[in-house]
Parts: sequence; C-alpha cells; structure tokens
Amino acid sequence: MLRSPRIDKARLECSERIQDWTRARYGLDKAAIVMVTEIRCGMPGCPPLETVIAFWDEAGELTRYRYKVFKPIAEVVEDDLPPRWYKVAMIDDGSSDGCC
Repeated sequence: MLRSPRIDKARLECSERIQDWTRARYGLDKAAIVMVTEIRCGMPGCPPLETVIAFWDEAGELTRYRYKVFKPIAEVVEDDLPPRWYKVAMIDDGSSDGCC
C-alpha cells in the first residue's frame, strides 16, 4: 500500500509566509503563482541548503522571476527578499546555468 508523503507543517508555514512576503513585495495578486523550494547543493562553495523563490507576473505577457536565498527555508526573513526595484533583474529567461 502506498502512503502519501508526510507533510511537515512547520516547513509549509515557512513556505506560505515567504509566498505572502513575495506577493506583497512585488505587487502580485492572490492568484499569482509563487513557488518556494528548499534545495540541497553539492557543489563546492555552495551552502548545504538554499531556498529558491520563483513567481510569475502577468504584465502584458506571463513572465517568470526567480531568485535564491542562501539559507534554509526556516531561516529566511522578509529582509532577505530583494527590493521591489530589483524585480527586472530577477527575470528568468532560461539562460542561467542554475548556479546563482
């Protein structure tokens, strides 16, 4: 019998909090897609855990934005989000090698 994965309520709360901060910081509505993911990095010099935040904004056409916070999801604070004026620099056009 297959079991569903156990949901970590603390991690879910952290993710939801970061999603709310992201919506507020970048002027996104409640329907905007915001994804928060914690990933492990095995590359030399990388922190062991980092948090990746991606969101889509429909300003004319659907645009994807992405940035990383180099700490675990539970340690991310609102001040870790880039300022609103930096939003254009976070556009993810798919050309990144995934490093930073």
